[in-house]
Amino acid sequence: MKIKHNKKRNTAFVYEALVREATVSIIKEDVARKDKVVSIIKKHFGADTLLYKDLECYRSLYEEKFPNKQLAGRVLNEVKMQKRLIDPDGLFQQQTELIHDINKDLSPDLFNNFVPNYRCLATIEQILSFKTSPKNKIMLENQIMNDLIIVKEATTDMPTIDNLTYRQSVKLFNEKYENQLLKEQKNLLTFYVTSFSDNGLQLKMYLNEEIGRLKEKLVEAREVPCILEDKDMLAKTNKIIEKLNGFAKQTISENVLLTVLKTQSLVQEIYNGDNN
Repeated sequence: MKIKHNKKRNTAFVYEALVREATVSIIKEDVARKDKVVSIIKKHFGADTLLYKDLECYRSLYEEKFPNKQLAGRVLNEVKMQKRLIDPDGLFQQQTELIHDINKDLSPDLFNNFVPNYRCLATIEQILSFKTSPKNKIMLENQIMNDLIIVKEATTDMPTIDNLTYRQSVKLFNEKYENQLLKEQKNLLTFYVTSFSDNGLQLKMYLNEEIGRLKEKLVEAREVPCILEDKDMLAKTNKIIEKLNGFAKQTISENVLLTVLKTQSLVQEIYNGDNN
C-alpha cells in the first residue's frame, strides 16, 4: 500500500523532530539554538492549543502498550472520536504558523531530522485523516492494533511510506548528529525539553531516580581496580558523588542537567566492556 504523507503536517512528527533538535543543541551546549527550539515548542504546544490536543491523539497510539486487543480497540476508538472534535481549519492554521516559525527561526532542514518511529507516525496520520479511504483505513487500523499490543514502535512490516524519503532522512540526521546520545541521555533531555507541559513533574521524578542510579554506580565504581589504584581518579569520583548529593537541594538548571549528562557518559565508560 503506497501512502502519500506530508510530514510537515504531521503534528507528532514535527514535535518529535523539535525535541530531537533541542536535545542535540543541549548536548552541544548551543544555548542560543536550544532556546529557539524550546521557545517554539512552548509557543505552539501549550495545553490550550489545537496542536497539543492533536499531539495527544498521536501519543495515545505510539507511546502506550496494552495487554489485549479489546483495550487497544477502545483506546483507538476514543482517539478517533477526540480527533473529530478538533477543528480541522483551526489545526491547519496552527500547523501553518508552526511551519513558518521553524523555517524563519531555525531552518527547513529540521524537517529532515530522523525520527525513529516516523513510519508509525505516518500510519497514525493516515488513520486519523478524513482523506483516507475506508478500505485503507481499516487495514491501517488493524496494523496499529497489532502494534499497540505487541510492540510500541513500527516494524519492517509497516506499510511502505516513501522509503526513499525515509532513508534520506536517516542519512541526513546520522551525518549531522552521529548518534552521540545514550538512551538515558535521550530520556532525560526529552523530559527537560517538554517539562513546561506539566511544570517539570516528570522531569523531577526521572531526575531523582537517575541521580540515585548514578550515585549507586559511582559508589560501586570506587572498587574498580583502575579507579581504586589511582588516587586522582578516586578523588574525582568522590567529588562527583558529592556533587550529585548536593543536587537534592538545588532547583533543576542547565548546570545540573549538563552534570548529569556528563556523569551518564562517565558511568557508561566505566562499566563498558571488561569493567562491567
